[in-house]
Amino acid sequence: MMEIEEVSNYEALPLLSLNHVSLLCRSVLDSMRFYEEILGFVLIKRPSSFKFNGAWLYNYGIGIHLIENPSIDDFDTIVEPRPINPKDNHISFQCRDVGLVKRRLEDMGMKYVTAVVEDEGNRVDQVFFHDPDGYMIELCNCENIPILPLSSCPFKPRLSSFNRAAPTKCGFMENMMMESLSMDILNISF
Repeated sequence: MMEIEEVSNYEALPLLSLNHVSLLCRSVLDSMRFYEEILGFVLIKRPSSFKFNGAWLYNYGIGIHLIENPSIDDFDTIVEPRPINPKDNHISFQCRDVGLVKRRLEDMGMKYVTAVVEDEGNRVDQVFFHDPDGYMIELCNCENIPILPLSSCPFKPRLSSFNRAAPTKCGFMENMMMESLSMDILNISF
């Protein structure tokens, strides 16, 4: 008989949300132009104590921090651009109109790949493309598939060799997630 042991007695760290994504780039100006003109980010003030070239942009509740490193190719042995692969690392943003996204990318001459995710009658259309440094971006209507926890807090068992079925109280982060999910559901229903 296999016994499941608890990995940690610690609760999750008290995180609130994703703040920013930092990206190395060959040219801050080229990347700024991309994130401003194509994705709608706004240039914001960056701390003056930084002694390297970079830029901070913000929109949609998230920041993009660009750090210029002209020798970025020295770290990547791939000379040719990577193929656009939806299963590769990427940053995803929800959008209102995937069809409009595709038309605008075509007008700009940008290469992209599309994918579709379906689940229980719900459909998500996805568009994947690269920024100037090859980082992959996804734009989608991901809100079409609801975010449903796999289990709820009161029924989450805490397995240990001493107490195999003792229920655990919801932690701070579980409560925050459920509250956020509840608010999202309320917002969707009105």
